[in-house]
Amino acid sequence: MDPVDPIFLARTLIDIDSTTGCEGDVGAWLSRFLGERGYRVEEQPVSDGRFNVFASQADAPVVVLSTHVDCVPPFFSSREERGLMFGRGACDAKGILAAQIAAAERLRAAGETRVALLFVVGEERGSDGARAANLRAPAGVRYLVNGEPTDNRLGAATRGVLRVRLKAQGRAAHSAFPELGESAIDKLLDALERVRRMPLPTDPLLGPTTLNIGVISGGRAPNVVPDAATAEISIRLVDDPAPVREAMLRAVEGLAEAREILFTPAIRFEPLDGFETTVVAFTTDVPSFDGAWGQPFVLGPGNIHVAHTSEERVEKRALAEAAQIYQRMVRHLLAAHERSAAVKPR
Repeated sequence: MDPVDPIFLARTLIDIDSTTGCEGDVGAWLSRFLGERGYRVEEQPVSDGRFNVFASQADAPVVVLSTHVDCVPPFFSSREERGLMFGRGACDAKGILAAQIAAAERLRAAGETRVALLFVVGEERGSDGARAANLRAPAGVRYLVNGEPTDNRLGAATRGVLRVRLKAQGRAAHSAFPELGESAIDKLLDALERVRRMPLPTDPLLGPTTLNIGVISGGRAPNVVPDAATAEISIRLVDDPAPVREAMLRAVEGLAEAREILFTPAIRFEPLDGFETTVVAFTTDVPSFDGAWGQPFVLGPGNIHVAHTSEERVEKRALAEAAQIYQRMVRHLLAAHERSAAVKPR
């Protein structure tokens, strides 16, 4: 088979809109592409025509290279300039996906078939693809290399996330007589001010817990005292979530109801000799895989600072380097697996 050009492959993938919830087209393209190259392809159903793509060469893969096919909105197509590739998913995570396929193909050309590929849906909105994949993990898989933009450095730890929805209830009235009503927006604003003042934990490795009030909505019209208002908050966790949960409940008591929407724990990874490390401030699919695919690692080309932006991009050079790093990681992990197998008691 012809070698895979990660730049051409990444641009092809970027130009297929796969905003979360609409990943069917890119999944179908990947299934066809990998099948034509001789992989055994399994489409793992998730929901509503959405599916993960698992591609293997051996009955018992040892290492799986994985990332996500979905992207945040809005979609915009690819372009190249100044040694950079732009487009939605350039670094998060279609460029990564292309580098992983290129690495697997080069390993296969050298005779190594114990590496497989897993591309999941839904990472940007709760990791439903990763959870579905756990039901179909092959026996014997030992290592999962999860691709996220880490500047081609191995993640030493990742933050978790706690997403909470606040809901304040009031009583509607004509705005000329506010004393006859009760403003849900006023109550919500007071609750949010308390939330902003909450003491939050700091970790020596992951740094401070961060909080973002991402969505606020409420009210019916400017001349109506609002009877309902909501807000959604995302907290990037660095340790045990219990103190943050307790602080949130105390902060909003008497003003709003707090409902947990999503929780993903912070993760600390085992080191891997010979690979430069970094601390990852964001959350990945790894906690949702829950160990079903073996010991996890996180690494990929690109910088998270430009992910989710209108100028999302990745250095083309970094994609080529990532393909080489993935190959080196796979060989390193396979060697570790062989050493472990050799010392097992008979």
